[in-house]
Amino acid sequence: MQYSISSLRMKKLSALFIFLFYLSSGLLGQNQPYTTENRKAIKFYEEAKSYYSANQDATAIELLKKAIREDSTFVEAQGILGYIYDDLNDDSDAVIQYNKVLRINPRFHPDIYFSAGQLELSMGRYAIAEDHLEHFMEYGSNDPERLAIAAKMLGDCKFAVEALTHPVPFNPVNIGPGVNTSVSEYFPTVTVDGSMLIFTRRLERSEETSRPKGYDDYNEDLYVSRKEDGQWAKAVNMGAQINTEYMEGASTISDDGNLLIFVSDRPGGYGSEDLYYTFRVGNGWSRPRNLGSPVNTSNWESQPCLASDGRTLYFVRGKIAAGEIKNSDIFVTALDDSGYWSVPQRLSDTINTPGKEECPFIAPDNQTLYFASDGHPGFGGTDLYLSHRLPSGSWDIPINLGYPINTAKDETGIMVDPNGKLAYFTSNRPGGYGEMDIYSFALPDSLRPQPVTYMKGKVYDAITNQPLIAYFTLTDLTTGKVVSQSTSAPVDGTFLICLPSSKNYALTVNRDGYLFYSDNFSLKNVKATYEHPFLKNVPLQPIDTGASIVLNNIFFETNKYDLKPESEVELGKLIAFLKNNPTVKIELSGHTDNQGTPQSNIILSENRARAVYNYLIAHSIDANRLTYKGYGQTRPIATNDTPEGRQLNRRTEMKITGK
Repeated sequence: MQYSISSLRMKKLSALFIFLFYLSSGLLGQNQPYTTENRKAIKFYEEAKSYYSANQDATAIELLKKAIREDSTFVEAQGILGYIYDDLNDDSDAVIQYNKVLRINPRFHPDIYFSAGQLELSMGRYAIAEDHLEHFMEYGSNDPERLAIAAKMLGDCKFAVEALTHPVPFNPVNIGPGVNTSVSEYFPTVTVDGSMLIFTRRLERSEETSRPKGYDDYNEDLYVSRKEDGQWAKAVNMGAQINTEYMEGASTISDDGNLLIFVSDRPGGYGSEDLYYTFRVGNGWSRPRNLGSPVNTSNWESQPCLASDGRTLYFVRGKIAAGEIKNSDIFVTALDDSGYWSVPQRLSDTINTPGKEECPFIAPDNQTLYFASDGHPGFGGTDLYLSHRLPSGSWDIPINLGYPINTAKDETGIMVDPNGKLAYFTSNRPGGYGEMDIYSFALPDSLRPQPVTYMKGKVYDAITNQPLIAYFTLTDLTTGKVVSQSTSAPVDGTFLICLPSSKNYALTVNRDGYLFYSDNFSLKNVKATYEHPFLKNVPLQPIDTGASIVLNNIFFETNKYDLKPESEVELGKLIAFLKNNPTVKIELSGHTDNQGTPQSNIILSENRARAVYNYLIAHSIDANRLTYKGYGQTRPIATNDTPEGRQLNRRTEMKITGK
């Protein structure tokens, strides 16, 4: 069962009727039905109950006030007045009434302590809330859910009292009128280069606007804003290709800005809300498609976040019961090499709690997860947390982002700019442009993810210079794991890839009909900077006799010809290329710098070429398609006068000898 503090307020009406039952039945340990003998007070009180049952709250409140004027110690009237204020979300007056009850008779009913403590927690009055909740726990309850919630709230009070003594820097800044308007804006997502912001805007439907049967008088659409001269420009609707008369919102965009996944409740889905995807086509988007099973189910799927690897998707799944979302947890799914999403896995209980978890955001480092929850120790309501991925792959115990980022109210929907320094969130705080606005703030150093940079450039045909759509794979050479996958843009061939720091990478670019492109670079001893990305254009050679490429990710020890383990990534790409092009024949050639004697370099280079040749044969490539040769130092492609030049000359190449 889900013990959610925020969901408890939904039960106020039933709680009030239980309370009324106690009063009417004389089950409060009294010798008479009421704690007053004043007949006028009792008459007003009885009338107030009738009016409240008829949903005439204002009249009921006035009658209860009259009863209290007749007898200020009439504790039942004081208590019921507090409950009605509570039902009306008039927290201040409700707390006043509850405390009056406790002053008149501290042992009148334990639920008064519970209700007072709950509201005081929501108002940030942690010390007094802690005292009242401790009294409730001492009295006990026959309702195990209420006891569990009280224990959670009591833990929040103790946490908050301590955390308030250690505030974190926090200076939220409204991101401006280009994005924020008089209506609500929320769920921001930003591309890895920080140039484009996509968010959800809640729009009131006009009389002229069609409204699907059974839908509310508002709609949600996706909008986009681009950064110009450091400011977010006027946002525009993403258009009819994505937005419909139904709800669209809570989006996530790939690093290169070419894949958008968003939420919609349009007809034909699997459940109440499903995840949909669309690809950028020129200046527009392809027709959205349902992400399908097993990601979407008859439940509620929402709030997606695509990791920087382009193949791991975090999202929230909840169950719909009595019109409410229950048991919302964070799930993760991964895209396999065949283009199918895996069966989503619920994150462990380290992250998910019996309460609600929502709005996951995985930072570009793919190691730092931000999310909102009301189930972990916090300040009340939903707070913002972060958790770090451990070397084992599991998640560390979540860290509350602290006060005043988190408060007694609900905080949710955080995302962190790719530079790791700026965070975005949504708030209805005073001073905004309207209802909910999007704000940014400098993230304290202790709460930042690992630094990343990115690579951007263009893929083109090496002969015609025409831009090409191609498939990118970025691999960690140490682990062999894919760090990122993406494609270049269909129209102009541009690409953008996120690069987490402190790793050695292999980059491979593929397209049918072309030799694959390979490159490698290290960020092991380089401090990656978001502000200074790698710029690289990628020419692809059409498959033709005589065409050749350098296999940049095949590695040997100095003066040896044993293949290093890091070479397996490149060798796997070479095998895949040969299997996908079964008629192609190749020559493998080895090359060295000018260090050592020419004869020893010929021998070394030939042995290295033969090592690759033998590896391919061992992996089912027909030897009749392969030849090898060592050229030693006779074919340099750079100067041998510098270490950098000599490194370029030490290489393995592949040349097409037949097709």
